[in-house]
Amino acid sequence: MNVTVESFPCGTVQAPPSKSAAHRALICAALSGGSVKGVSASADIAATLRCITALGGRCETQGDTVRIAAPLAGPKENAVLDCGESGSTLRFFLPLALTFGKTVLFTGKGRLLQRPLGPYAAALREHGAQIEKTAEGLVCKGTLRPGEYWLPGDVSSQFVSGLLFALPFLEGDSVIRLTTRLESRGYVDLTLEALAHAGIAVDNTGHDVFAVPGGQRPRPFAYEIEGDWSAAAFLLACAALGRPVGVAGLHRGSAQGDRAICRLLERAGARFLWRDGVLWTQAPERLKAFDANVADIPDLVPPLAAVMALCEGESHITGAARLRMKESDRLATVRETLESLGACITEAADSLTIVGCPWLQGGMAGAQNDHRIAMMAAVAALRCRQPVTVTGAECVAKSWPGFWRDFCPGQGENG
Repeated sequence: MNVTVESFPCGTVQAPPSKSAAHRALICAALSGGSVKGVSASADIAATLRCITALGGRCETQGDTVRIAAPLAGPKENAVLDCGESGSTLRFFLPLALTFGKTVLFTGKGRLLQRPLGPYAAALREHGAQIEKTAEGLVCKGTLRPGEYWLPGDVSSQFVSGLLFALPFLEGDSVIRLTTRLESRGYVDLTLEALAHAGIAVDNTGHDVFAVPGGQRPRPFAYEIEGDWSAAAFLLACAALGRPVGVAGLHRGSAQGDRAICRLLERAGARFLWRDGVLWTQAPERLKAFDANVADIPDLVPPLAAVMALCEGESHITGAARLRMKESDRLATVRETLESLGACITEAADSLTIVGCPWLQGGMAGAQNDHRIAMMAAVAALRCRQPVTVTGAECVAKSWPGFWRDFCPGQGENG
């Protein structure tokens, strides 16, 4: 599907529900029984619901509420857990599946099974797991044992979160020790927040050590999902570029690390104001160049890059090496897509240097099967002299199925 961006958000727009919070809340509900309100019908969330079912849970969906009618009872032998393109789903369910002592097959699409798992799989193997990559996917068998788990903190915070979902239910106590600084700390905080809501105790008084008592039993879980700061960043980027748009549904004290978007756009000259629960932006006459280290907030790179391409001066994005193993090589596809619209960008191993200009040319922008690249092109279209047509635009369904409706009000999809 192709979309030519002909209109832009205006007025108050509701942020979609947080995909990150929904994954975590649904897993906690699946462990205890319960319900989650405000669940988006995105492709990634659909993958998590499939995996809950494959592990013996029963999900009932009514509108945007998912009720776990029966908690996880365990998979059938040789059950298939189809994770689609969701890295969160794969990494969260690997250790959970291994608590039941059955053989299961994890499958995925696109680049999912190419994304980093090495240190994670090694830690699981040291504690009773057998994991083999085959032509069909990942074959997992064995029963996970409690103990001391050593993990790097700079590959994926999802490794930590996945263990935190499984270890409380083993018979003995466990400890997760990080060998490097934990990047994307906010995502682990989201996991701890969801677990605490379900009555699961984790001691993280040592910043890089997580002590997890075994034998815990979660309490029934009821949760309402807050708005997604990662998605809202694209709307806030538009607002910083001068579009009169306010974002509703965000929690200003959220554990989501991507609420840093406000702090970063303030460096460009934008100012933010909360009014009656809606976040509004005061855009400057001219945006000035700024720098951003994204080691803890890699999902913000596309909206930040779109803004930087339209700032006065030279901006820098650093700490971005992990973006090379997203749905696309996101460092390369950010550069390629913005360059195709007329931006001036230099790509290095873990960084981008962007020389801004007042207007871009426009033209065709390939989404590269990456939802955040499609959204970035839509933001950049706001300051393009010619129309922007996003090819492969349907990929936004991975995280924000209603993106084109919300971003381009009154405009039909085309192509």
